[in-house]
Amino acid sequence: MSNARRHPRIATLGASLLLAVCAPPARAGDQPQWGERFTRNMIAEERGLPAAFDPEKNENIRWQVLIGNETYGTPIVAAGRVLIGTNNARPRDERRKGERGVLLCLDEKDGSFLWQLIVPKLGGDPLRDWPSAGICSPPTVEGDRIYIVSNRGEVMCLDIDGQADGNDGPFLGEAALMAAKDEEPLALTPRDADIVWTFDLRNDAGVHQHDSAHASILIHGRFLYLNTSNGVDSTHRAIAAPEAPALVVFDKETGRLVARESEGISARTFHCNWSSPLLAEIDGGPQILFAGGDGIVYAFAPLAALPPAGAIETLTTIWRFDCDPAAPKENIHQYVSNRRESPSNVKGMPVFYKNRVYAASGGDIWWGKREAKLTCFTPGGTGDITAKAARWTYPLKEHCCGTPSISNGLVFIGDLGRLVHCVDAETGAPCWTHETRGEVWASTLVADGKVYVGTRRGEFSIFAAEREKKVLATVMLDGPVCSSATAANGTVYVATFSRLYAIGLPR
Repeated sequence: MSNARRHPRIATLGASLLLAVCAPPARAGDQPQWGERFTRNMIAEERGLPAAFDPEKNENIRWQVLIGNETYGTPIVAAGRVLIGTNNARPRDERRKGERGVLLCLDEKDGSFLWQLIVPKLGGDPLRDWPSAGICSPPTVEGDRIYIVSNRGEVMCLDIDGQADGNDGPFLGEAALMAAKDEEPLALTPRDADIVWTFDLRNDAGVHQHDSAHASILIHGRFLYLNTSNGVDSTHRAIAAPEAPALVVFDKETGRLVARESEGISARTFHCNWSSPLLAEIDGGPQILFAGGDGIVYAFAPLAALPPAGAIETLTTIWRFDCDPAAPKENIHQYVSNRRESPSNVKGMPVFYKNRVYAASGGDIWWGKREAKLTCFTPGGTGDITAKAARWTYPLKEHCCGTPSISNGLVFIGDLGRLVHCVDAETGAPCWTHETRGEVWASTLVADGKVYVGTRRGEFSIFAAEREKKVLATVMLDGPVCSSATAANGTVYVATFSRLYAIGLPR
């Protein structure tokens, strides 16, 4: 199957309704990627954000909209759009009902619906495209292009205007792609996505995604870096595709696969490769950092130039740091369901801050030991730097799938033990903890001197981002919060399973 599949153009409906919409330019306050650009730090340089809100009283609520009914995607804000992955529980196209992954594109001003990407489920083994999960990957936006991984493991480049300004190509098979098995392709409308190119990681890179594809694409120059979500088979006791890459690189202009890691990460993976890469300036040059499903943070040299046509380069490894060197390394799947001893993994992303790396690692949420920790190390050098680079570790409770927020020398992170932690970034000394009513799956967000974080019980907390604990607000929302809050252009965006809130002070 080609990495730039083409299908015959299918005529669009309602040509008279076609809107000649041009995307507004990106603004300084946009949030076009999950986390801070390059470093992945969960912070935003916003000011004038609310310290409290109340949806029932409509206090500090700019707008709220119903989305799906099981939402894991983090909202991304760019060029006047808000983009969020969800499911199809509330169809916006009555012709396309049933289970599908959905990427919604909404108007930033009022939350009104602009267009959507609809992707049918894989079918068959539910452990490859989990029921009701929808599209989990947060998109990354650059200019008028959106880069995302669908629920079927398709890396896609989308036009930010959707079909409203026509089907730009070169990919012209949107109608066929959006049709479920045994469905006839339907005519496109201005409310449908415009796909520029697409690449199937499963069929064209040999990846066996597990549970769901989850990747936040990193852009560096011409290249896209992303994890593959390659993981275990349905028994959870073997890697289905041990030779498949855990990290891949694409040409953003064409969708061509141009490089991959060959460290054997997949073969050593305990569950899956869900952590996304970051970029850091280390030892005088850029390095791509990636936390593998084996609990090791790797540094790779970024591509310097486009490889020759047809060539797929192997990324050069610079160094590696083991977040849990004492964990089992052999016959690792014999430890499945062992809650006392097991390998570790990293489900969130490492963060680069003031020449240090901070990563939360530990036993797998579903299958591993009930043990997690936050690790700080100084990156650099070559080879295995674990022993010399380690600075401190701080114990977390049970499990953690969050990415740290680091601001003014303080680290903030939540865990599944129902705790939010504040830790000294230099020493790892605890500053404070706060007990929540539910597990914290989401990453914290620090913006405007505040910490924003939600729980799976629907509890949303706002703290002062300070060394002494100060709870500013606690709000009970309409459902679980599994994704991270996003701050952009004076507004905080929070998604529950079924609703997206735009929260801000009166203007």
